[in-house]
Amino acid sequence: MDASEEPLPPVIYTMENKPIVTCAGDQNLFTSVYPTLSQQLPREPMEWRRSYGRAPKMIHLESNFVQFKEELLPKEGNKALLTFPFLHIYWTECCDTEVYKATVKDDLTKWQNVLKAHSSVDWLIVIVENDAKKKNKTNILPRTSIVDKIRNDFCNKQSDRCVVLSDPLKDSSRTQESWNAFLTKLRTLLLMSFTKNLGKFEDDMRTLREKRTEPGWSFCEYFMVQEELAFVFEMLQQFEDALVQYDELDALFSQYVVNFGAGDGANWLTFFCQPVKSWNGLILRKPIDMEKRESIQRREATLLDLRSYLFSRQCTLLLFLQRPWEVAQRALELLHNCVQELKLLEVSVPPGALDCWVFLSCLEVLQRIEGCCDRAQIDSNIAHTVGLWSYATEKLKSLGYLCGLVSEKGPNSEDLNRTVDLLAGLGAERPETANTAQSPYKKLKEALSSVEAFEKHYLDLSHATIEMYTSIGRIRSAKFVGKDLAEFYMRKKAPQKAEIYLQGALKNYLAEGWALPITHTRKQLAECQKHLGQIENYLQTSSLLASDHHLTEEERKHFCQEILDFASQPSDNPGHKIVLPMQSFAQLRDLHFDPSNAVVHVGGVLCIEITMYSQMPVPVHVEQIVVNVHFSIEKNSYRKTAEWLTKHKTSNGIINFPPETAPFPVSQNSLPALELYEMFERSPSDNSLNTTGIICRNVHMLLRRQESSSSLEMPSGVALEEGAHVLRCSHVTLEPGANQITFRTQAKEPGTYTLRQLCASVGSVWFVLPHIYPIVQYDVYSQEPQLHVEPLAVQRTSGPKCAGISPCQQASSQPCSGVLQFCSDPVYWSWCQMSQDSLLAGIPQKVKFTVTTGHYTIKNGDSLQLSNAEAMLILCQAESRAMVYSNTREQSSDAALRIQSSDKVTSISLPVAPAYHVIEFELEVLSLPSAPALGGESDMLGMAEPHRKHKDKQKTGHCMVTTDHKVSIDCPWSIYSTVIALTFSVPFRTTHALLSSGTRKYVQVCVQNLSELDFQLSDSYLVDTSDSTDLQLVPLNTQSQQPIYSKQSVFFVWELKWTEEPPPSLHCRFSVGFSPASEEQLSISLKPYTYEFKVENFFTLYNVKAEIFPPSGMEYCRTGSLCSLEVLITRLSDLLEVDKDEALTESDEHFSTKLMYEVVDNSSNWAVCGKSCGVISMPVAARATHRVHMEVMPLFAGYLPLPDVRLFKYLPHHSAHSSQLDADSWIENDSLSVDKHGDDQPDSSSLKSRGSVHSACSSEHKGLPMPRLQALPAGQVFNSSSGTQVLVIPSQDDHVLEVSVT
Repeated sequence: MDASEEPLPPVIYTMENKPIVTCAGDQNLFTSVYPTLSQQLPREPMEWRRSYGRAPKMIHLESNFVQFKEELLPKEGNKALLTFPFLHIYWTECCDTEVYKATVKDDLTKWQNVLKAHSSVDWLIVIVENDAKKKNKTNILPRTSIVDKIRNDFCNKQSDRCVVLSDPLKDSSRTQESWNAFLTKLRTLLLMSFTKNLGKFEDDMRTLREKRTEPGWSFCEYFMVQEELAFVFEMLQQFEDALVQYDELDALFSQYVVNFGAGDGANWLTFFCQPVKSWNGLILRKPIDMEKRESIQRREATLLDLRSYLFSRQCTLLLFLQRPWEVAQRALELLHNCVQELKLLEVSVPPGALDCWVFLSCLEVLQRIEGCCDRAQIDSNIAHTVGLWSYATEKLKSLGYLCGLVSEKGPNSEDLNRTVDLLAGLGAERPETANTAQSPYKKLKEALSSVEAFEKHYLDLSHATIEMYTSIGRIRSAKFVGKDLAEFYMRKKAPQKAEIYLQGALKNYLAEGWALPITHTRKQLAECQKHLGQIENYLQTSSLLASDHHLTEEERKHFCQEILDFASQPSDNPGHKIVLPMQSFAQLRDLHFDPSNAVVHVGGVLCIEITMYSQMPVPVHVEQIVVNVHFSIEKNSYRKTAEWLTKHKTSNGIINFPPETAPFPVSQNSLPALELYEMFERSPSDNSLNTTGIICRNVHMLLRRQESSSSLEMPSGVALEEGAHVLRCSHVTLEPGANQITFRTQAKEPGTYTLRQLCASVGSVWFVLPHIYPIVQYDVYSQEPQLHVEPLAVQRTSGPKCAGISPCQQASSQPCSGVLQFCSDPVYWSWCQMSQDSLLAGIPQKVKFTVTTGHYTIKNGDSLQLSNAEAMLILCQAESRAMVYSNTREQSSDAALRIQSSDKVTSISLPVAPAYHVIEFELEVLSLPSAPALGGESDMLGMAEPHRKHKDKQKTGHCMVTTDHKVSIDCPWSIYSTVIALTFSVPFRTTHALLSSGTRKYVQVCVQNLSELDFQLSDSYLVDTSDSTDLQLVPLNTQSQQPIYSKQSVFFVWELKWTEEPPPSLHCRFSVGFSPASEEQLSISLKPYTYEFKVENFFTLYNVKAEIFPPSGMEYCRTGSLCSLEVLITRLSDLLEVDKDEALTESDEHFSTKLMYEVVDNSSNWAVCGKSCGVISMPVAARATHRVHMEVMPLFAGYLPLPDVRLFKYLPHHSAHSSQLDADSWIENDSLSVDKHGDDQPDSSSLKSRGSVHSACSSEHKGLPMPRLQALPAGQVFNSSSGTQVLVIPSQDDHVLEVSVT
């Protein structure tokens, strides 16, 4: 065979593999520099930048330098990267031209031709310079000549592929610099070769993976290719990247298995569906299991072989990465996944083989982790390994049950044969564990060898697992292992040992609300208690199981029959009772009182009907059902009335009980709701968002342990109450489901009765509900007579409801409106606030009287005595009747109401009524209407107490005025009189106004309906109370009747006419008849509504007329142009009484007074140029006129209203210096005291003039006498130009047009 065709030695895949670099040329030269080269190369790290955006990494390069052979060059199709030479180096120290031409050049040419033939472009030529050889040969060319020649011959385009190494064996700075340059070049070329060849390899691998849908694709072949890449990463000590390759293979294979289970299977998966013949567990004690790898390569591996090898490689890499706890986590996932994958692939596995494989694998992983960690690390990371301990315990238990090692009689021949087959499948023990005393192989073989050995190993594993779970707080898992241990003890006939584990597991399941585990554990516990002879506990557990719907009907009947059989047995101790909780036997659903308010008077009969829901699957005959009742007499309980008690009861008499929480003392439904919030973490430097998530703020409430909660399986300790008051019902058969039981009792003693305990007896077994919750009470009362008074007028639908108050509020001396209740004791009477709109004044209103007789019997001749109020009438109607009701609101009788009235007292005869009955009748009352004087602000007339309601302080101008009428009532059962106050609201609000048209005067009266009713107004009158013959009031309203609706107003107008000089003031009284619009003809005549007011200074003294003229030559006013304003002030009358004041001056010919005019424009349409005010002397004579001219400028275009012209009286100062001062100077100084309040009052004519006191002047006028200004009332000045508008056109040069619209 030719040398080139000799097979290469097999590659040993160990961690000692390094990238291959071939060396050609002078081998002796390379041998001399190799020690230094192998030491210096890995010292400095290099940054490795890879493709596809992967992060760069710093790696230390090492190489395996071998002699160059053409056989080492890769052939076409070879995918083995470990045998691939990444770089080729040619070494020479030739410094002689002749030698170079004779041998070196030819050798270099041959070397490069071989590389080109195999398409290898990663090469380097190293020329070693030696000073000793240069000294021996003096005729050699300079070094640069040889280097240049080699570069020209071989490195024409790649001059960097030729480097010089100077005196590599010397210790000099020049040598060190030469070494550094050479090593940098060598590392760079190696990294370039790695990047290029690995990239090509990954592309080829990716192409191969993309062909996985083709029929001939093989996972085993692809596995070898990707594992080759993992080996290269491991060779470069990039363990994380190597682990990623195995994880990708794991995920790819898992996906194919899942697809196979879904019906989409690949052909190559059939190789892994071979029956399992060996189950010797994982092998983790050597880096590479070559035996399993070769079986995968030959496509002979089973599913367990592939999984074992794949996990062993992942384990090795994770240990190199110092992540042993991830090994434990992945191992647990692997073992569970393998079990499922074998089922999905339908692989034939002998019984118990998989249990052996899992058990050995768990112990192998645990021992592998223990071998690389100290005890402190293992103890602090139990949470990662306890799952493997628990899984190993579970599988050992399965093997014990399978091989008959747990049965009472021990294993039989069939069990022994099965054990031998399982041990044979383990094979021989591996050499690496042969010398280990506690190897997994030895433990399993010993555990299956005998019953005693199995028990020892199983108990050791179980107790260790429970201890580990408990130490890390996983109580539920610990109890689950304990439950398996209890089952083992029950199989071994040791129930006393099993009970403690079953109780612990059940306690945990109850705390967390696991229904099915609770049922299963209770069945085991019942069997255990029955063996131990714990009768009471067994009966309690049986009752719980009989009511458990997770069991079959037959099982429930069995446990129910167990209770009935025990109850039917004769007892050795007749007085002994077994007390059990009722919640498993039956549940109290609801309770119904009759009467529904649970209030009954002494001697009355009370019925209580309860609904019990039987949880038993069969009818149960109950000897008696007893309700224990607690009786109590509270302080002052004898004062409780039936109505007061009724307010504290349910309206329909039905009390619903919450469903029982059994069998879950702490149900998951009772946990609080999740409080989830978003969480953001931002960078402190640039405030960029780093992470986001959701956190639960009440996790301490949701995940808190419930270990302290009491278990229902413990002895109940419920005690039977013995009392004098009981409700009893005998011989009742409880059918499955809802049952109604009725109790009857006759009230004997007043007080409060509380239902405390419910008991049901079945033989000697008593089922007890220790506490009835919510609290159920009924009251027996001996009631005092009461009188209840309430208005029945039309109320607003939005009015407030009645609300009770405490007796301490009754001591208030302020009379209140509303509902009054009082009895024989004057201190105890109740009050209930009603809507303040309840009674209206002026129309008949109904008041309801309710007499509760209590223990008092109304006899013939008993009556109520009501004192009459002066402004309130009690109307007597012949058809009035009184109704008598029983205490349950059933009508007993009715009788005509006899009412006798005198000047001071109204007597109401009450019909005969027995005790504990109710008398109801209605009366009509009428309050005389009236309005307050001066617009409704003064007190009302009469003895009533008017006041405004304070319900809505924001609308005081629209509130009805109220009046309280006090009434004293004497009752036949009491020696005391009680004063109540009925509040009436005046439905109207009235205002008035004075209107002018020149010298003609009008009085306007506005009536506003503030109530919710509609009225009909009629016969409106306005009269002068002074009976002046010179004054006449002419009405302008033509309608005699007029409706006024709710929240609406009606206006009345009269014109004032006089023949002589008008009086300075006018006293008026307005009256109008009214009646409800919705009612028919009333039986009595209603008094009219009246309103009195006063009008002053109503005669017109001055007429003011203003007129604006455009500039000369213009037809219209323009914006920005000065216009002329002419104000004409005309006196309309001669001297009157109102003119005689200090402003009046007398001259030889006539009287005159000083007026001040002021032109203002509040709407800012005009700019007044020059003086806007001035003082004039006005003659007090008819038709006297004064003209004022000034200039104004329009600011906007459009129809503009004229500026306002105001008049004031100019009053001189009383000081002696006042005659020496010129009046106009005060205008100039702008220091006048002006009283302008009259302009702001809409009804100023009804108010007297108010002077003003001038405040302190500025410093320059301090001490000088100041004149005063007094505003003229609106009735004395008539502005005839009010409402006049002037057309203003815009200027021609305006670019922006502003138009005022009024």
